[in-house]
Amino acid sequence: MVRCLITPPSPASEVMAQDELLLEQLANEPILHLYEWQRPSLTFGYFIEPNKFLNLDALARHGIDMARRPTGGGVVFHIWDLAFSFLMPSSHPRYSETPLENYRFVNSVVLAALQSFLKQAQLLPATPIKPEVCRHFCMAQPTQYDVVWQGRKVAGSAQRKKKQGYLHQGTIAIHGPDIGLLQELVQDKLIWQSIETEGFLAHVPLTEARQQVTYALKQAFVDKLG
Repeated sequence: MVRCLITPPSPASEVMAQDELLLEQLANEPILHLYEWQRPSLTFGYFIEPNKFLNLDALARHGIDMARRPTGGGVVFHIWDLAFSFLMPSSHPRYSETPLENYRFVNSVVLAALQSFLKQAQLLPATPIKPEVCRHFCMAQPTQYDVVWQGRKVAGSAQRKKKQGYLHQGTIAIHGPDIGLLQELVQDKLIWQSIETEGFLAHVPLTEARQQVTYALKQAFVDKLG
């Protein structure tokens, strides 16, 4: 059985702290953590120095909250997406000691959730070669087992594994990004040129689109884990 935990809108730092606490306290039950951001936000991987890639003055001017994730990976903008977290205990039969297999497992559930919206979506079989700077931005650098649609990345993730299990933090690109805003926020034009997804529910208001995808995601995890 998977436990679904829904928390109210919170600052980015509190969301990340709660995920880290859930990982520290993880016992024998998988957890799907669903949450919202108190205001437009971004998170960045544990080893990223955001000042090297982002215009911090522009972020402050637009009131964008930011926080470091307990997982790896690059910068993720939580303005047009649905973010979620999933925790798998190491005692569970679906847990693997191979991190890439855990990515494949969780993203296959995400793919199942998106099938009703994207009939031709698939898991990326291998990581393509892109400019080095792109790897610092999640949606600019697709990697193996990300969910892609029409050649574009629509769902990405980062993980952290500890003795008791792993934390998987995912993002699903529901609406396409505001390229003008990205041009202000991101220092290297290769990045905003690479973040090209149009958003598969761009025709639906963002709040309603998030509700639709959240429902599908919850159902997909229940179908997979009970």
